[in-house]
Amino acid sequence: MYDSKLVITGLAIFVILMTFPLWYNGGNAGDLPKVEKPTNYKQCVEDAAYMRTSHMVLLDDWRDEALREGKREKVKAGDIEVEKSLMNGCMMCHVDKAKFCDQCHQYAAVKPYCWDCHFVPKETL
Repeated sequence: MYDSKLVITGLAIFVILMTFPLWYNGGNAGDLPKVEKPTNYKQCVEDAAYMRTSHMVLLDDWRDEALREGKREKVKAGDIEVEKSLMNGCMMCHVDKAKFCDQCHQYAAVKPYCWDCHFVPKETL
């Protein structure tokens, strides 16, 4: 191979450029957002760690069960029952979308498609 030095140099430059964001920040993604938690409720339908990582799975399951299978029974969350619904379930406790949902979604750089079908709730001032 006549151009092996050029190929190896090119690969090294490629690897450095592709991994630059990782080693530049030392793996630090920044401070976690401070979300506004509900004041009138103490317990969610699942623990905080699960909700932080898998709430979209839960919402997708609820959607499938309620809309596609007709299973609309309520879910027990501590001493209260919650509807399987984003607007009538989650947003009853987490009343301010901007202070709760948007904080984490902006941090994680994701754009949820919840609001493609649901109305954005009136923001509290």
